[in-house]
Amino acid sequence: MDLRKRFKGWKAEIKNHKYLILLSLVFLVLATFLDYFAGSYVRKVGSAVSPDLILDHIAPINLSFLFVYGYITIILILFLYPLLFKVRKFHMVISQFSLLIMVRSFFIIFTHLKTPVDAIAVKFPWMISYLSFQNDLFFSGHTAVPFLGFLIFKGRIRYFFLAASIAMGAIVLLMHLHYSIDVLSAFFITYGTYKIGVWFFKKINHY
Repeated sequence: MDLRKRFKGWKAEIKNHKYLILLSLVFLVLATFLDYFAGSYVRKVGSAVSPDLILDHIAPINLSFLFVYGYITIILILFLYPLLFKVRKFHMVISQFSLLIMVRSFFIIFTHLKTPVDAIAVKFPWMISYLSFQNDLFFSGHTAVPFLGFLIFKGRIRYFFLAASIAMGAIVLLMHLHYSIDVLSAFFITYGTYKIGVWFFKKINHY
């Protein structure tokens, strides 16, 4: 009985926020297209490999499974947790994620660095491979996305996202898929993007 009551409450929350959810999904589609075109652009124009104090002193380690499936798991949790348990925040999560992707797209367009030559090659499965690019370096999405979860959510789950952000930052460095500055800057830029999103989306979403 309690489960049925909770399901009815969940449906009511979805219905109450349906227009905001639809608007956030439109924003997500726009961000996805921008990410695709930005990634395609930097894949062609990446011009120089840069020295890096950390990468120059560690050999690359193959952590492809964690890089790919760990990241996919983090994104799934980022969206499924609010969808199932915090419906009022679902549209906010989509909007903040979309804003982060859009901001990152502009950043990578203006930084024409190549992926380090000794980076471990990876391939994402399914349709996700079409959104995986080389030279989309500054700033690290693997670090930024889970850190966004840390900023958005309250309670214990936020510490999962914080740990995931630190772990993903370490993984991309150990695999030589990002430079140190890509990882370190991700925390600061994500925080700034989140604050801008809170201010901007509050006018629309009223959360």
